[in-house]
Amino acid sequence: MNNLVIDLTHGGVKIAISLAKKGKNVLAYDLYNTLKGIDAKMLEVYGVELIQLDELSDFKGDMNVIYPIHMPLRFDEIKSFNPNLNWTFQSHHEIIGEILKDWGDGIPKIEITGVKGKTSSAFMLKEILIDENPLILSSLGAFLYENKEEIVLKKDISIAPANIKKTVDLAYKIANPICKIAEGTVVSENLRKYNSAIFESSLGVSGIGDVGLLLNIVEDYPIAKGRSTASEAKKQVFRCKCVCIQKEALDEYYSDIQHETTNTFSLTDHTANLFVDNAEYDLDQTRLEIAYNNIKTINGNVSSGKIKLKTFAPGPHHVSNVLGVILTCLSLEIKPEKIIKGLGNYKGIPGRTTKKTIENSTIIEEINPGLNTEAINESINMIQNLKDYYISI
Repeated sequence: MNNLVIDLTHGGVKIAISLAKKGKNVLAYDLYNTLKGIDAKMLEVYGVELIQLDELSDFKGDMNVIYPIHMPLRFDEIKSFNPNLNWTFQSHHEIIGEILKDWGDGIPKIEITGVKGKTSSAFMLKEILIDENPLILSSLGAFLYENKEEIVLKKDISIAPANIKKTVDLAYKIANPICKIAEGTVVSENLRKYNSAIFESSLGVSGIGDVGLLLNIVEDYPIAKGRSTASEAKKQVFRCKCVCIQKEALDEYYSDIQHETTNTFSLTDHTANLFVDNAEYDLDQTRLEIAYNNIKTINGNVSSGKIKLKTFAPGPHHVSNVLGVILTCLSLEIKPEKIIKGLGNYKGIPGRTTKKTIENSTIIEEINPGLNTEAINESINMIQNLKDYYISI
């Protein structure tokens, strides 16, 4: 079978090389004409043939197209270059799930998607799982934590699905350095190990997660030149073993989907599996009383109870993220006391909602690449009950 990887800008090079290493016949189409330098050389080394779509007329048999979920081309457009081929289509997310299907057995794996709050949620989960040396891909970079110390794997990295594989590979290289000595080259023992993994992903997930967390769909924006939407792409979360999802998003966008291990959270809807009984908001630490009922865990158990905690969550949208994180942890059967401790240690992250004091002023900063009018409105709502404040945009 021929495998055509489309889009070498958003992780396609990594996907093409990973498939070639597995002995697959791989073709590649540079959709945005960005291929250059070392990436072009690596494709050549691994025998990946670069083609233009009109060259598809030269092929026979099976053609599996591996495409980004936001691809501006229609399937029919691609098929028109050779109607006689036996066509199949896989998203970048799906192929990463296939490539990594045997990876990470025995460790909790979490994939996070949603329109807002992904990075904050990833680092809340990091605080809870810190004793399990988490491996993390986030919009802030790829990180490995060892004995609570941060190891930066790569700062300049996107949350495209292919970078899940890249993060795994970077962690392996750090754990298995090659040492040159006089007698030859020696591969060291595995010096660093991770016992959990947290992957933030744009426009859906790969399906390798024990839990897929879908935080919200506050905006169902168009993708693929208006032929699809954010909600359609994020529907991939239902590939995960267990799904934790905002109840309002489930009801509005996915009410027709049946998934045997789905748990819901909500700020206000008490029919959700997890909801807020009481919230006392504060710019330093918000106090929360949370109830949960009939949460289905990854091990086939059911959990109910209540949790009281304090954490940095100055607005309702932050608390919604906290609920998603707690539900994810309970679905993984992480003990409540560990969740409470981890969220108590969370103080926000650079580039998202942070609080600082300068002289006599308290500064709440939102410096976020996803900032928009909706997010600004939410931030203003956090301080609307104060008497003396300024807003600077």
